[in-house]
Parts: sequence; C-alpha cells; structure tokens
Amino acid sequence: MSTHTEHPVFHPQAARMDLPAIRSVTFEQPFHWLRAGAQDMAKAWPLSLFYGVVFALLGYGLVHAAEDKPHLAMALTSGFLFIAPVLATVFYCVSHRLEHHHKLPSLFVPLLSWRANPASLGLFALTLVFVLSVWERLSAILVGLFLNGSGIGGLSELLSLSAVQQHTDFVLAYLAFGGMLALMVFSFSVVSLPMLLHRKVDFATALVTSFMATRLNFPVMLLWGVLIAGLVVIGMATDFIAMAVIFPWLGHASWHAYRELIERE
Repeated sequence: MSTHTEHPVFHPQAARMDLPAIRSVTFEQPFHWLRAGAQDMAKAWPLSLFYGVVFALLGYGLVHAAEDKPHLAMALTSGFLFIAPVLATVFYCVSHRLEHHHKLPSLFVPLLSWRANPASLGLFALTLVFVLSVWERLSAILVGLFLNGSGIGGLSELLSLSAVQQHTDFVLAYLAFGGMLALMVFSFSVVSLPMLLHRKVDFATALVTSFMATRLNFPVMLLWGVLIAGLVVIGMATDFIAMAVIFPWLGHASWHAYRELIERE
C-alpha cells in the first residue's frame, strides 16, 4: 500500500466541531483498499467467511420473503446497500485487530464491537433503518405510479428484460430516486461507522467528517461508490451466493478506506 505521507491533508472547519484532518487521495487508492481488504480476508478467512455467509443468507431471506410484493422486494434489494455499513462493523473490528497485530477475536466478539461507542452507533443504526423505511414507501409510490395495472406480480417478472423494456420510465425514475438516496447514505456513512468504532467521537462529528471526506475527494469517492455498487450487484445477481465473499471483502476494504482518508491520531 502507498504511504500516508504522500497525500495532501485538509483541515475542515465546522461550527463547534473538532473535526480530524482529511487526506486527499488519488484514483489508485480504491484499488489499494480492495487489495488490502482481500489481504485481511485471507488472514482472517474463517471469521470473514462465517459472517459473509450469515449476511448473504440474511439478504437472500429478506428479498425472497417479499418475492410476491415487487416494491418491497426491490426496496429490500437496493436497501441492502443502505444497511450494509452497520453489518460491516464486524469486519472493521477484525481489520482493526489485524492492523495492530492483535490476536484475532473469537467467533462472536465482533458482534459486540458496538460497545465501543453504543449511543452513537445505535443512533446511526436507527437513522439507517429510518432511511430504509422511507425508501420502502418511496418504492411503493413509484411502483403504484408507473406499474399500476401492468399485471406484474413478482420480483422475477419485474426484473425480466421484457418488463424493463416496456417500463423504461419506471426504471429511470427508480434509478434516479434510488441513486440520490444511495449517494446521500454513502457520503454520510463511508467514514463515519469505522470512525465511531475507532474513536470516541459523537454521531454528528462522524457524519460531518464522512461528508467532508466525500466532498473533498468527490471524484475518487464516486469511483469507490461505483466499485462497491458494482460488486454488490454481482453478489445479488448470483442469488447472494457470491455475496458471502464480496460482503466481507468490501467490509475489510472499507476499513482501509477510512484509515487512509482520515488523519491518524
């Protein structure tokens, strides 16, 4: 990996907030984060794969439980990206230990990583649940507006090539609203959750720091978001089978993104 001293550092200012310095990163860095994430996964493969399988099964169960309700199934499928940062805290915990050459935790210890900052992490989780509920209602409205009377009765029908070609207006509207919401969630969560686990900071400071890191490195962070979304789509396209590997890989990589974007204490 590249050294941290190579990158310029910004010192963002916010009213009554003591924000950490933020590094400027290059377009090569997201690929370095993926490589570092793969290395962490290889070192801790039993833990990583165990939680990868658990979360893949969770995603599969949620999506297929709503198979006969297209708007709900689509909301849960795309909403998986919204709640993924909370689930990924187990991988942040493992990567943090590997970084400091600590002994790997036992199987269920990563689930308790929230105890490092319970109030702020709990508030963040509630915020993401609220965003997911808003997205579910918005999905229902879009389906009602564009697909009412179309005869589509399930997710598989909705995602078929013929349905996509016949309802291009719905696809474009869904991607537009979903993309804006996903960009908002990404900008406020890409740094904040690992930061809440790693430092004794409050909810607002973590969110503002994440937003500033995204804004100051917007082209690179946009590339990082596209890489994440692309890999998640591959995982979902395999009926969540590949997600068992992709999810922990991205979780570990996200820890390294945080460590390179935020100046170390």
